[in-house]
Amino acid sequence: MVLISIHCSDQRAQSSETNKDNLPHIIIVGAGFGGLSAAKALGKCRARVTVIDRRNYHLFQPLLYQVATAGLSESDIAAPIRGILRDQANTTVLMGMVTGVDTERRRVHVDGRVISYDFLVLATGARHAYSDNDWEVFAPGLKKVEDATNMRAKILMAFERAEVTTDDNERRRLLTFVVVGGGPTGVELAGAMAELAKRALARDFRNIDPCQARIVLLQRGPRILPGFSETLSTFARTSLEKLGVEVQTGINVDQVDQDGAIVSGHSIEARTVIWAAGVMASPAGRWLAAERDAQGRVLVEPDLSAPEYPEVFVIGDTAGINNENGRRLPGIAPVANQQGHYVGKLIRGLIEGRARPGPFRYRHYGNMATIGRSAAVADFCGLHFKGLPAWILWGIAHIYFLIGLPRRGMGDRLLPTG
Repeated sequence: MVLISIHCSDQRAQSSETNKDNLPHIIIVGAGFGGLSAAKALGKCRARVTVIDRRNYHLFQPLLYQVATAGLSESDIAAPIRGILRDQANTTVLMGMVTGVDTERRRVHVDGRVISYDFLVLATGARHAYSDNDWEVFAPGLKKVEDATNMRAKILMAFERAEVTTDDNERRRLLTFVVVGGGPTGVELAGAMAELAKRALARDFRNIDPCQARIVLLQRGPRILPGFSETLSTFARTSLEKLGVEVQTGINVDQVDQDGAIVSGHSIEARTVIWAAGVMASPAGRWLAAERDAQGRVLVEPDLSAPEYPEVFVIGDTAGINNENGRRLPGIAPVANQQGHYVGKLIRGLIEGRARPGPFRYRHYGNMATIGRSAAVADFCGLHFKGLPAWILWGIAHIYFLIGLPRRGMGDRLLPTG
């Protein structure tokens, strides 16, 4: 184990490294689905593994929308990284901000210090994409716990302010909520907000009727959930409209500000606009000076290594790679999980003297999205499910992923960061 602490000096860290029989050092940057999967695959490897993340918790991002709409608390979907990896004697967790990579000297820059590596795994995720527009302050996205808690506060405060205002126009603006993006995140957010307004809050106010809240879902393409079959997409739209969500497709967002959004030439006055319309990869590609696609993802080799650097691997939302049909792999948890496991096994094999394996192959099992509390759509192993059966399947899948996360005393061990 490498004794690296955010409180120790560089000299102490370097001294500890020299006392470990010169075992190969593997650094994993990012403790999301891909990073943790790689770390677990290296748990029994004769090497020193250091997992670095700017937060001390792993976040189950697919359920962030539940926190944002008051369905779950943040502690329900986050777990301490140290707790998850506590039984891996060869693994150290370091909370810190990586600011760059020196590929020539094989060093990572972390909070003003330098850590050497033999193998490097970059699993740094993605951030919101606004197409070069400065709209984030008016239309926040949903990637971090802080995003979800801030969004929850903003949504609930809109109802509180609507309750006390005497201006009918302002009340209407406060009770209008716009979600930009008709992918799974946007659909789930819109459905959960409709449930919140029309069921959970329906009887809690005296001067307003939360059921009259206007929830607008905007999608640039011709249909929502474009990654699903047209049948499931149509079912999702119908289900949202039954909940009272106003679905607009074929819409371009021209402007977002404090007064709402201008879409395809007309104005939607709203005090709450939420962005769910795409992502950009982290700056990891710039660290490597590697070729990147339009979303900033590193165009990796078939074994997920970075071009010209066979000891550096890029996975998850940071990697740009196509499937056998020539389509870019989506930025979803199963892709990151499988890539992390593949890279972890690959590195272990190299350390143990085995040849590099064949190229990475992603096994796609399906897509899922919820629409309210008792309906969902699912494309699972080539079979299509909708309504309550899909919702039950969605619940089973998420429970499976969450079931191993440590929870005891978790609230006191998670450090919020900006």
